[in-house]
Amino acid sequence: MASATFPNGWLNFELSVLRRLKFDSVALPFTGEPNLGSQLKRWQVRVAANDPMAWSFTKSTATVENNSERLNAEEIDSILEDAYVPRERLDNPSLLNRFNETDAWWFDNVRFNAERMDTNYKRCLALTLGMMVGDYVRSFGDDSRHLREPLSLSKIFRQLWESLPSPCDNSKQNRASNQDVRTFIAERRHTDLMFLRLPSPNELQPPQQSLAGWREEWLLGGDDFWEEIERSRAGKLGSRVQSKQQYLGFVEDLLHTAAHIPTWAIALTENGFISNEELVETIERVRKVDAIYSKDFSDLLGVRAAIITAES
Repeated sequence: MASATFPNGWLNFELSVLRRLKFDSVALPFTGEPNLGSQLKRWQVRVAANDPMAWSFTKSTATVENNSERLNAEEIDSILEDAYVPRERLDNPSLLNRFNETDAWWFDNVRFNAERMDTNYKRCLALTLGMMVGDYVRSFGDDSRHLREPLSLSKIFRQLWESLPSPCDNSKQNRASNQDVRTFIAERRHTDLMFLRLPSPNELQPPQQSLAGWREEWLLGGDDFWEEIERSRAGKLGSRVQSKQQYLGFVEDLLHTAAHIPTWAIALTENGFISNEELVETIERVRKVDAIYSKDFSDLLGVRAAIITAES
C-alpha cells in the first residue's frame, strides 16, 4: 500500500547517495522491502525499520531486527508438514481469491505451521519464505502459467531457504516496527538520518489491488480489514489522495514532525504525479535543500528516481 518493490538497480542508486552522507543511525518510515535496511546493517548502521503494512514489518523483523537466528532443516520439515493435506476448512478462505485450491491449502497450512516456531524471529523467517513463494506463484499470469516449474511449492520453499542470506549481526539494537508513520518519526529522538522513500500516491488503486495485497491478507488471515486500514490512514501520507496539493501537504506535515532528525534523504519516483521541483519547494518550506540526485529508469520502468538531501 505504501511502498513499492524496486529492482536492484534502484537499491544501488539509494546506497550510492547514502554513501555521501555521515550517519550512524537511520529511521526508515516506509521500509517496504527491507533490502536497504539489511544492507545498512552491514555498514554498521543502527537501523529502525518501520512500515504500516504487516508484510513489510514481518520481513523487517526477520532480516533487520534479527541478528542471528536461522531456520534449521528440522524446523523447515515442521513448517512444511502436511502442507498439501486439506483440513476441515481453510482458516483463511480469502486465499481462494488469490490462488487455486491446491495452492490455497498449501499457504493456509504453512501459515498455520509457522505459528509453531519457538521464537518470533523464526516465525517471521518462515513467513518471509512463504511470501517469496507466493510472489513466485503470482508472477505467472494466464498467458505464462505454462512456464511455471512443475515443482511442489514445498520444494520451492526449501530452495529459497537454502539461498536465503545469513542474518547480519552488526552488534546494534536494530528494530522493526508496525507503527503509524508520524508516531514512529516522533519517537526517533536519537537518530542521525531519516530516509523517507515517499509512498506512491494511491489516488486510484485500492490498496488490496497492489502487488503486495495478497501478502497482507495471508498474514492477517482474511480480507475484511482493508476498509479499517484506509480509515486509519485517512489524512496522512500513505493514504489515497485526490490531488497533488493534498499529497504534498501530507509530505510537509510529516517533515515538520521529523524536524528533530538532523539529516533527511527523501526519495521520489517521478511518475508524472508530482515533479522533482514541486517536492523541492515543499521541502524548502521546512528546511533548506542541500543536494538533488537523480537516475533515469525510464527504459525499465518508465520513471525517474530522485533523492533529495537536507540537513538542519
